[in-house]
Amino acid sequence: MVSNKQVLFTKVPEGYPVPDEHMKVVESTLDINQPLKDGQFILKTLYLSVDPYMRGRMRDPSVKSYAPAFGLNEVMTGDTMNVVVASSNSKYKVGDYVYGRTAMGLFEEYVLVDAEYAKTAYVVRNDPKNNGLPLSHYVGVLGMPGMTAYYGLTKIGKPVKGETIYVSAASGAVGQLVGQFAKSLGLYVVGSAGTDEKCDYLKSIGFDAVFNYKHGEIKENLKKHCPKGIDIYFESVGGSTLDAVLGLCNLNARIIACGMISQYNKSKPDPIYNIMNIVVKRINIQGFIIMDHMDFEPEFLKKVTDLLVNKKIKYREDIMEGIESTPQALVNVLEGKNFGKAIVHVADA
Repeated sequence: MVSNKQVLFTKVPEGYPVPDEHMKVVESTLDINQPLKDGQFILKTLYLSVDPYMRGRMRDPSVKSYAPAFGLNEVMTGDTMNVVVASSNSKYKVGDYVYGRTAMGLFEEYVLVDAEYAKTAYVVRNDPKNNGLPLSHYVGVLGMPGMTAYYGLTKIGKPVKGETIYVSAASGAVGQLVGQFAKSLGLYVVGSAGTDEKCDYLKSIGFDAVFNYKHGEIKENLKKHCPKGIDIYFESVGGSTLDAVLGLCNLNARIIACGMISQYNKSKPDPIYNIMNIVVKRINIQGFIIMDHMDFEPEFLKKVTDLLVNKKIKYREDIMEGIESTPQALVNVLEGKNFGKAIVHVADA
């Protein structure tokens, strides 16, 4: 019998969630030496990911959305990396690394998985045993955020060498990758972040122009740093940032709508005034959810793993220690306090 801390969703928040009110870490136990039914296996959680989309899951389940609502007083779920510690399933052998897919990997120290749930929720991912990449990468740059960046830019943005791309939330899990991918394709890359330290990091990984969005008006900053206008906008913020971009888009610009974090904790959304430019400038705005495009995963994993192994891209992670830090780690993401991909290190393999 081992101690098994779990992260529970306990109350629907209004505004920002609060640790110990809307999310709680509770103690339980699990017998990891118990006889397993055919197809069952037990995972030890090594890393878990906290991401902005999780705020949208903190809702009444009667409100439908692209990701299922968290169950009240149930274990929260998201991207995880795990190792098999006991198994009665030939597809999941003891010692295998296993990835818990987006919105499916359980946030607890040990997980008892049955064969049916495993079919959609857990996939063996032993690549790091051979390529030497950190396990944490598999919930970030080689997980949902990385695929969001790569798919959104290449398949929706359709970049052309010499164009200008603006990336908001550029130092985060997705933005830092979008900028590097775009730079490798010959674009002029502009990014914004909320601290000077984050801006310095963006310059160090190749962004052509960077500004702190807390200094000055967003419209004036964009005019200054995008002198030729904006051809592609990778949208993660919404609100006044999106409004300013609409006012500065070039003809046939593309807006890749990945998220709108400035709106997630508001009861009343911010207004958009420059919407007529969608018609005048023939702007294409496309929202997407990466889980709709899982057929792209093999191509993405091969290409981005090669880039990482050959040190063609860098990826900053903001790692907190211990599963008990999960609620605060998520709040930090929603408040913009993280610097890089927010990850919780639960245990070593």
